[in-house]
Amino acid sequence: MTSPSRPARGPATADAPPADTGPAGPLLRGDVARLFITRALRLFAYGALSVVLVFHLEAAGLSTGRIGLLLTLTLAGDTAVSLLLTTRADLAGRRRTLVGGALLMVGAGVLFAVTRDFWLLLLAATLGIISPSGNEVGPFLAVEQAALSQAVPARGRTAVFAWYALTGSFATAAGAFAGGALAEGLQRAGAEPLQAYRAVIVLYAALGLALAAVFAGLGPGVEAPAARRAERRPILSPGLGLHRSRGVVARLSALFALDAFAGGFIVQSFLAWWLHQRFGVGEGTVGAVLLGANVLAGLSALAAASLARRFGLVNTMVFTHLPSNLLLAAVPLAPTLGWAIAILLLRFAISQMDVPTRQSFTMAVVAEDERAAAAGVTGIARTIGASLAPLLAAPLYASATLSAVPFFVCGGLKVIYDLALWRAFSRIEPAEAEGGRARRP
Repeated sequence: MTSPSRPARGPATADAPPADTGPAGPLLRGDVARLFITRALRLFAYGALSVVLVFHLEAAGLSTGRIGLLLTLTLAGDTAVSLLLTTRADLAGRRRTLVGGALLMVGAGVLFAVTRDFWLLLLAATLGIISPSGNEVGPFLAVEQAALSQAVPARGRTAVFAWYALTGSFATAAGAFAGGALAEGLQRAGAEPLQAYRAVIVLYAALGLALAAVFAGLGPGVEAPAARRAERRPILSPGLGLHRSRGVVARLSALFALDAFAGGFIVQSFLAWWLHQRFGVGEGTVGAVLLGANVLAGLSALAAASLARRFGLVNTMVFTHLPSNLLLAAVPLAPTLGWAIAILLLRFAISQMDVPTRQSFTMAVVAEDERAAAAGVTGIARTIGASLAPLLAAPLYASATLSAVPFFVCGGLKVIYDLALWRAFSRIEPAEAEGGRARRP
């Protein structure tokens, strides 16, 4: 990657503690280790579900239009749940928030497993937590990021977030492979497709229960600083938990919403469906492809920390994201399954370098006592953006002549996002590598 001009860094802090940039050592003792474990459990569940979700809804008798509506309302419901929980987590208690989110996963999984009624599925999708994309939904990511940021020195934050992203990508990959293999294996053993898909959804609910148990064991170290908790404000007060950082969070949220809206055209469930419709591959093959894709995505995140130290957080976000978006737009132009898989894997090999840098940048440019709220609000903006796209994308995938359009729309909008992000924030670079404080926009 050619080095763009490097923006000036903010002032360094002389007494910043040394960073632990690997996944082992003191940073992963106690509560921080538990947060990595919960990340792995949750993303394994999301990955397994994403492979079979659309197949399950189709086998349950839902039309293409209703599937698109259900996925849109699923993400809209996750947005409402996240808005309620993440913006109040610092005051209501982070551990309590995380346990509550895990129980919402359990409830949604149980209802999806036991009913084919559209309205009950809609209830579970909107009030529970379901991930059609295989990516993070609900309050978990925002609250965990805030807790990790307290435990990690500033100059080690991006590296730890990279390992955190790697953990999630590997777990998503393993879950996608396991979900596809389980569904296909049960059908080969004589199970009806709907029964096979329900088995994966039961696994999702069980993992949600395990997640709640691990969260319940977190200690007081994950909670917000005492000064923040001592504020005499009601939990349902206005302001979304933000004060000084409202402006920068609003700008980041608008950009992240655009990026997520674009990504909503290629959620993992739709990608699995497209591969099946276009090339006739089974769930096991789709799961194996997504396994490889997510492993490569996780490994790409590890490169983010060293690139950010050399080129800056914003430059790393933008100039690794641009080529991955162009590759995504090229996927439907592939003449054979082999070519399509090759382009997908190449795209995923560079697609996640912006994730830990984006998360680290957000944590660096807001006040410490606003981190959970900032991560929550920007995450909610992403969920809102993503929730609007499936309703538009589902009819396109159902048409043989229009099934390539979502890839072009997604790639094009993401390029616009990258250029807008660089223009807005390229001059704002936290002194993360030296452990300094950010120069706020």
